[in-house]
Amino acid sequence: MRRHSEGVLPGDHVVPSLIAKVERHDPKRVIALLEPLVLERRRQRLLSVIGTRLDSVQVVFDAPHDPHNGAAVVRSCEAFGVQRVNVIERKEKFLLASSVSRGSEKWVDLRRWPKTEEAIAALRGEGYELVGAHAEGELAPQDLASIPRLAIVLGNERDGISEELERACTRRVRVPMRGFVESLNVSVVAAVLLSSATASRSGDLPEADRLRLYARGLYLTVEKADEVLGD
Repeated sequence: MRRHSEGVLPGDHVVPSLIAKVERHDPKRVIALLEPLVLERRRQRLLSVIGTRLDSVQVVFDAPHDPHNGAAVVRSCEAFGVQRVNVIERKEKFLLASSVSRGSEKWVDLRRWPKTEEAIAALRGEGYELVGAHAEGELAPQDLASIPRLAIVLGNERDGISEELERACTRRVRVPMRGFVESLNVSVVAAVLLSSATASRSGDLPEADRLRLYARGLYLTVEKADEVLGD
C-alpha cells in the first residue's frame, strides 16, 4: 500500500527538523546574522518569491488517504504561492510522499485538524469563505479570483467532502470538462483551481510571516548556520 511506501512522512514529521530548529530563534536575529553570508542573487531570489506569497488563499483537504495525493496538493500550493494547507485528519493521520513533494514541504505551513468543526471555526474566525470543489458547482475556476479571502475545500479521494464540511461551504466550484471522463484526480483539481484563484493576486503575507520565511531561507542556504547562530 502506498501509505507504507518508502519515503512517506507522517504529518508531524513533514516539517524538516532543520526548520523546526531555526524557528526557535527570533527571525530578525537570524536575518541579522545570516544575511551578510548569502550572495546578493540568493537574497533577491528569496525576497522575490516570498514577496508573492499569499495569505488570502488557503486549501482545506478533507481526510486525505493517499500520501502521493497529499504531497501533490502541497507541491501545488507551494508552486502557486499558497502558504497554508489545512488537513482534516478525521479518519487517519495525514501522510506525505517526499518523492512527490520534492522539498515543497519546506516552504508551506501545514495545519492539521483532528476535528472538522475546529477547522471550520478557525477559518471562519480568520475571515475565509469556504468554497467546495464539486462536479456540479455553480462557480467556474476564474470566479475564485474575486473572493477576497478564500479557502478551497477538497474532498477525500473516495468519499468527497464530508456532510459537515459541505454544509460549511457557502458555494461550490467546478472544473469544466468536455471529455468522456467524469472526474479528475484531487491533486489535478487542486492545481487547476489554485491557478485561477491566485493568478491576479499580489503577495499579501503578513510581515511576521515574510520575516519567518526569509529567515528560514537564509538558514537553509548558509552552511553551518547553527554555528553562526550559536546552537
